[in-house]
Order: sequence, then C-alpha cells, then structure tokens
Amino acid sequence: MAGVQGWMRAAAALFAIGYGANQFSSLMVMYREQAHYPAVVVAAFFGVYAAGLVPGLLLGGPASDRWGRRRLLLPSLVVSAPASAVLALGGVAAVSQPALYTGRFLFGVVTGIAMAVGTTWVKELSQAPWDPGADAAAGARRAALGLSAGFCVGPLVAGVLAQWAPLPMELPYLVHIVLTAAVVAAVAGLPETRPPGAFRSGLRVHLPRRFRRVVAPMAPWVFGAPALSFAVQPAALGPQLAGFGLVYATLLTTVTLGTGIAVQSWARRLSPVTGARLGLVALVGGLLVAAAAAALGSPVLAVPASVVLGAGYGLLLVAGLIEVQRMAEPAQLAGLTAVYYAFTYIGFLLPVLLAALTGLAGYPVLLLVVALLAALSLAAVMSAGRVREPVPG
Repeated sequence: MAGVQGWMRAAAALFAIGYGANQFSSLMVMYREQAHYPAVVVAAFFGVYAAGLVPGLLLGGPASDRWGRRRLLLPSLVVSAPASAVLALGGVAAVSQPALYTGRFLFGVVTGIAMAVGTTWVKELSQAPWDPGADAAAGARRAALGLSAGFCVGPLVAGVLAQWAPLPMELPYLVHIVLTAAVVAAVAGLPETRPPGAFRSGLRVHLPRRFRRVVAPMAPWVFGAPALSFAVQPAALGPQLAGFGLVYATLLTTVTLGTGIAVQSWARRLSPVTGARLGLVALVGGLLVAAAAAALGSPVLAVPASVVLGAGYGLLLVAGLIEVQRMAEPAQLAGLTAVYYAFTYIGFLLPVLLAALTGLAGYPVLLLVVALLAALSLAAVMSAGRVREPVPG
C-alpha cells in the first residue's frame, strides 16, 4: 500500500509542476525591463501558456480515466524538463522570442496533463485502501496545498536567482530541471489507482447541472485572482517601480500565493458553497484596493490588495476541487477535474486582455470593471447555491 507517503509523492508532482509553471510570473518584469519587450508581448508570453494548458487538461484528464494515472503523469513530468530548457533559450538574442512562446506553450500542455491527473491521483491515494484514515475532502485539500506551494516557491526562487545570481535568464529554469528529475524518481514507484481499461467511458465528460450553475461561474477567478495580483499590479505601477520591479513582482507573487496557502487550512472547515462565496467577496474587495493602488500609484497599497486577492484564490481553489470531487463519478473524476482546471485558467488571460485595453482606459478603471464582473459572478453563485446533484456512490 502507498499509505501517507503515496499521496505526498503524488502531491510532490503537483509541487514540481506548479513550481515550473509559475516561476515565469516573477520573471515577467525581467523580460520587460532587461530584454525590453513591450508590456503586451510579456503578457502574451504569460497568456500563451493557457493556450497550451487547456488542450492538455481536456485530453489528459479523460485519457487518464481510461488508461491510468501513472501512464499519463510520468511522461508529462519528464517533458516539463525540456520545456524549461526551451525557456532558458529565451536568453539567447537570436531565438529569444520564439523560444519563450514555444516554451510557455509546451509548458502549458504538460502542466495541463499533470495537474488534472496529479490532482486525481492525490485524491485516490487519500482514500481506502491507500489511506483509510483520510476524510472525504482530504484529497482536495492535499492537492490544493501541493499545487499552491509549487506556485508560491517557484516564483520566489526564480525571482531571487534572477535578481542576484549569475545567468538570470537561464539559471531559474535549470533549477526546475533538477527538481523535476528528483520528483520523477519519487513518483515512478507509486501504485496505479486506476488500471488501464478499468473504465470504458471514452474521452467525453458529462458536466453535472451543479457544475454548470455553481462551479463554472466562480472557476475563472481561481487563477484570475493571483494573475491580477502579481501580473497586472506591477504593470499598473510600472513608473513607480524603476530599479526594483523584479524584486517587487517577486514580493507580490509570494504574498499572494503564501496567503492562498495559509487560508487553505481554514477553508477546509467551510462548506464549498460558503468557501466560494467568501472567495468571491475577497476577490471583489481585493480588486477595489488594487484599483485604488493603481490610481494613487502606491506600491505600498498594492501589498494588502495582494493579501486579499491571495485569500480569494485559496478559498476558491479548495471550494472548487471539493465540489468537483463530490459530484464526479469515479469513471470521470480526472476528466471533470480537467474541465474545472480549464475553466480556472481562463483567468490567466486577464493580464493579456487588460494590457491590450490600456489604450482605451487606464488600469484603475479596468480593475473596477473587473471587480464588477466578479460581483456578477458572486451573484450567480449565490442564486444557484441550492442546486444539488446526487452524490456518486
């Protein structure tokens, strides 16, 4: 039996993927200030990742329901190492822009597969017979913690290395390659919880009514909240950050995701509907503070905005995963998890959209508009919160 060590090793895979996927967040300022890419191009580097991630999620999750978890997760982890190597080529002037687009897209594909499969594997290793003592929501909490820790540590280490270590455009990615090799070795011996051929459900995923009415309206804000915090706020405060933009972006990233991790231990005590509502309330409040920080040009005010947005992220991520794991049939658990993550990553397109719209309105106005959209999502979740689905047996 895998026991507790089993779910921890599967969660380590989520940590490594989250680490590699999000280390780019703190490096965006480096590419803007040192490589002199326009803000829209840097936002496009950030957003093209989502373009690769969505097909990775939508194909990888249902495929693992049919052919097994390890058979899908291990190759995606292995391929994430060369994806980081391609990103490291972004420091070579002759191939920099194509390498960054290619590496980010490739990373999106493998991350999508690994997130859907890894989250499901953690859930299955957190129940009988692998871990009989775990409660019903343990898998969702453990998966969220592993992923969030990777999202937090990756940009922190990458930002520090880029600021003070040699080879700032290459070394952060090399560290991720070494980490990935260690995690692949740890995951290779995990037991298969869904043997190939156990289910013949195909690659189509049924979306329960509760998913459409409750989960879908809040899901894009899961990663929309941190993206607005550490990708949009530094761009909005650009003139005030001359000389320390990279360190500041690293600070906001760490504060946002560190807060998200901290609230997850509290979020587990809430019902998923309550967690979703509180998360959306925090999102609206954080956006209002972020709009004020942008209007006043205040880097100091942006920090509490990141705290509140990070709290919204942590609450929404845990609430969504618990909802999905409660409503999914065993034959479609990874598939429905993948669809959920695909919805969440819509939020990562917000920095690209807002950067493109700055010619029409400034960041303070744009952030207020986004706050209004978040408030509408809150109203939709509150009105549909009583929708119930039969719990799979």
